[in-house]
Amino acid sequence: MDGPHSPLPSWRGRLLWLAIIWACSVAALGAAAYALRLVMKTIGMST
Repeated sequence: MDGPHSPLPSWRGRLLWLAIIWACSVAALGAAAYALRLVMKTIGMST
């Protein structure tokens, strides 16, 4: 006998996770770009 099976997540749940992961990656990329911009401004590389 098999143990209890957990049902597969619905397509809405999967889509929500995809959107959350995408938003987090975009936010992380934006934060990295902003940090790089601050570093460049600090050392005088920007006008």
